[in-house]
Amino acid sequence: MKEKIAQIINDFVKKYKENINFTVEYPKEEKFGDYSTNMAMIMASKLKKNPKAIAEEFVEFAKQQKPDLFEKIEIAGPGFVNFYINKNAFAEEIKRISENVNLYLKPKIDSTKKVQVEFVSANPTGPLHVGHGRGAAIGDSIARILSFCGYEVEKEYYINDAGLQMHLLGLSTFIRYKQLLGIEETLPEDGYKGEYLIEVAKKLIVEYGETLLNKKESEAVEICMQKAAKDILKDIMETLKDFRVEFDKVFNEKKLYDSNEVEQSLSLLKEKNAIYEKDGALWFKSTGFGDDKDRVLKRSNGVFTYFASDVAYHRNKFLKRGFSEVIDVWGSDHHGYVKRVKAAIQAMGIDPNRLKVVLVQIVNLLRNGQKVSMSTRRAEFVELKDVVKEVGVDAARFMFVSRSVDSHLDFDLELAKKQSSENPVYYVQYAHARINSILEQLNSEIDLNADPSCLKEKEEIELIKSVIKFKELLEKAFLETEPYFIVKGLLEVAEKLHRFYNKHRVIIDNEELKKARVLLVWVVKEILKIGLSLIGVEAKNKM
Repeated sequence: MKEKIAQIINDFVKKYKENINFTVEYPKEEKFGDYSTNMAMIMASKLKKNPKAIAEEFVEFAKQQKPDLFEKIEIAGPGFVNFYINKNAFAEEIKRISENVNLYLKPKIDSTKKVQVEFVSANPTGPLHVGHGRGAAIGDSIARILSFCGYEVEKEYYINDAGLQMHLLGLSTFIRYKQLLGIEETLPEDGYKGEYLIEVAKKLIVEYGETLLNKKESEAVEICMQKAAKDILKDIMETLKDFRVEFDKVFNEKKLYDSNEVEQSLSLLKEKNAIYEKDGALWFKSTGFGDDKDRVLKRSNGVFTYFASDVAYHRNKFLKRGFSEVIDVWGSDHHGYVKRVKAAIQAMGIDPNRLKVVLVQIVNLLRNGQKVSMSTRRAEFVELKDVVKEVGVDAARFMFVSRSVDSHLDFDLELAKKQSSENPVYYVQYAHARINSILEQLNSEIDLNADPSCLKEKEEIELIKSVIKFKELLEKAFLETEPYFIVKGLLEVAEKLHRFYNKHRVIIDNEELKKARVLLVWVVKEILKIGLSLIGVEAKNKM
């Protein structure tokens, strides 16, 4: 519906040979109509004319263009144009949607793009915590939305398996191994203190006995590191699979060094005159590309920085594997890293706008409104698997995407378990189950040729409007890589469905109205099912 109004405005503006950035929005109050536009005021500033005069001219134009679309069009305030849509136009929209719900929802886009979404990418140094869970739910939902809309999407998990962190993992595991053998030794201050490493150390004793004590420490630490990383990564992938997140590719940082891609990336930057040497270290001229300061790529001791491998990794994504766009989902604590990575890809001749970084804010776990202590017996975090075990996959995934990515999320564990309208995921799933129970009562197929023009009750029209709005919110979720808009749309559709259900019956004696209402609720059921699938949540047939 918005598209139709926008097209009428564009046709009107063409008469003046002007380009304007107008909006078509939902009025804050119902009395101001179904849609509203500021186009007259925007045009007035360009044409130096009275906005009301432009609005009056436009209203006559719109009525002539689409006489059946509008019940009335009014001018309000300094020049806002408010549209009141004909009820029959809303009803006819249900007919159009029912022909192909998937096609109706998909935005018109260039669907040839090959896009990579890289997310979670937690180091294999410990179990996933709730922060990783939010990143996983958001990243996977973004990938699902892009794929639904027609993009070729590849989901990737990047493993930081080179550098100091992995050495500390091996060292911490080796110390746990020695402690189990009765050797008193303290973990280093920056070591990994989680009790999960004790389990790894027990397995090492079963496999190696005490023989690791006879090896060089560097060799023993390497063995411990390999074993710990393997076990932890296995646990991470199993946790994610249980969370309905699976990856098309797992990429190891170590591969960038083994294939000489880090050196090759530095050579490319050197060719572009974007590297210089200072105090025995190699520096990237990132200030020349909008960064706050220049960044070290290779230290004076010959050791590459993490930034060097990140440069090589993004070169691999764009120049070697040829992704049209790359979306990196990072924790908000990485916000300072965005400029330098974009600077590096720009220096390599890649349009920095082809990289989008989604920064995910932190999660606060609550129980009945009170903050849950983040300390557990295993380490200083609550594991994702424990939260999923308590509230279920559906509730966890829904809650993790229920706020904008740049907003802190308060996740109330008790609320997520409630079987009432207070619990948003239950509220939406119950709407789907309600429709399913209605359709199960039918003795015949859904009549896709039913006449929707008899749908005139307020609750029927509001329900249709919520479906139309869901399409618009899906497009917004796609364009802004923001799954929260899917949740927003689902909640509105569910709310309107429950209101309709509580006031009107579907299976009635009036055959014509019955068929129309059956068609309406069937369309709503399909919308809810698709919307829930886009955020990895099951559409329940029974509750």
